Amino acid sequence: MMPIVDMLQRHAAARPLSFHVPGHKGIARSLAASERWNDESDDGAPSFLAALGGLLPMDVTELSDTDDLHDPSGAIEQGQQLAARRFGAEETAFLVGGSTAGNLALLLGCTGPGDIVLVQRNVHKSVLNGIRLSGAEAVFLEPRIETASGLMELPELAAVEQALRSWPQAKALFLSTPSYYGWSRDLHPYAELVHRTGCLLLVDEAHGAHYGLHPSLPSGALQAGADAVVQSTHKTLHAMTMGAMLHMQGERLDRRKVKAMLAALQSSSPSYPIMASLDLARGLLDEHGEEWFAPGLEAAAAIRSGIRRSARWGLAEDLLEDGEIRTDPLRLIVHDRLGGIQGFELLRQLEERGIWAEMADESYVVLLVGARTGIEEAERLLAALAELEALVDEGLSAVERAFGRAEARDDESDTDSEQAHGAEAASGDDAEAGSNEPAFLFSKPTRLERFPPEERETELVPLLEAAGRISAETIIPYPPGIPLVLEGEPLTDRAIASMQRLKEARFQGKNASERGWIRVRRQ
Repeated sequence: MMPIVDMLQRHAAARPLSFHVPGHKGIARSLAASERWNDESDDGAPSFLAALGGLLPMDVTELSDTDDLHDPSGAIEQGQQLAARRFGAEETAFLVGGSTAGNLALLLGCTGPGDIVLVQRNVHKSVLNGIRLSGAEAVFLEPRIETASGLMELPELAAVEQALRSWPQAKALFLSTPSYYGWSRDLHPYAELVHRTGCLLLVDEAHGAHYGLHPSLPSGALQAGADAVVQSTHKTLHAMTMGAMLHMQGERLDRRKVKAMLAALQSSSPSYPIMASLDLARGLLDEHGEEWFAPGLEAAAAIRSGIRRSARWGLAEDLLEDGEIRTDPLRLIVHDRLGGIQGFELLRQLEERGIWAEMADESYVVLLVGARTGIEEAERLLAALAELEALVDEGLSAVERAFGRAEARDDESDTDSEQAHGAEAASGDDAEAGSNEPAFLFSKPTRLERFPPEERETELVPLLEAAGRISAETIIPYPPGIPLVLEGEPLTDRAIASMQRLKEARFQGKNASERGWIRVRRQ
């Protein structure tokens, strides 16, 4: 049962004569006049115009028979109710602005000026923007660093407990899990802890929309007792880009306020194809159940097996020493165990072979396997990795040709743990050697200014001379969109070193990434 999909199909089948928006009127032939209508690619893929033309009849607006996302009473209401039942929520709201819309709505609906919100340091920028807009003050919880891999994960439960003792009036704990690398922990202890003080547990579960839907997958935040969970359905299930869901449960959350903020933040002309794709993603799960994930899990297992047979390639999950960290079976974090090839370089070589990964950092490449990815795709990836391994093994000259390096890195003492993994690196002092504990557990309450400082209040300084200065810009390597430095934070040696190393990442905060300069507040 897919009520939104069925509704759109019925509407299109009636061949309605449109004298309303949108301007294309749902008429595919209006695009056929373009000379690019039949512009097929060499491999037979349809032209963009032809593909779009098939979708236009479904791209409608709010009519008497198409329902309204902002006041649902028909197919959209039913679709959201079915989604709540499938994902284990009491109430679900469809998001057409991605998880960003959900994160913003939660923070604006649950916190206000001067309120304290506990938030892990390595969160998505939308969480920080929500705090900025709400006027709340953030107490940043430092994430743990998994020693063997150097990757970040959730803050210690003890850090949350200490922060709550210092600020018992905190309105919410905001966590982001699983991480971009697919790592998570059981959230039950976090939920039990914060609920004792009346604090909300809000979770950005953008990368875990598939969690809890198969015995081989980790359980999700809703099952652990979170009050509200935002999921990017489009990231790991069969929804279109920007399609996401906000799941709510329990009596602690003021859903009326959250939904009011959603109405203010989301477009008054939401995309019906995106909403229908959310309905489809849920409907496919209802139709196929756990078996929906069988091809992807089989393909991921084959890739893991192939990588583990390699003398060069390794998996970050095999480095784990903490048995309580849960990994995503559909997410593969690949690295060169011999230390010769950086993640950025491996990513580039895979792309040259037609294989596009989710992201890379200095050491790792992140590969996402879809629920319906098959063995054929797995074999193609393994063949590319085998080709690259053979190329590197040919010797120095082959490495120079393939990777553009002046020399091969043969010193295996330059290990992953000696590098700050900049895609998730947080500012702050380094932990003690050999420890996965941060040097400090949480910050003082920090108000994030809504607007950047006036230019006359700032100056550009060389990045290498900026240690100790107060940053006047936010530096965000993207992906994963996790801030490395926040505007208003002191610049640490660690953050500067990370920016220097991450020259190949895409940054928002162009001064540091493009010219080796950064804007700081005048002294």
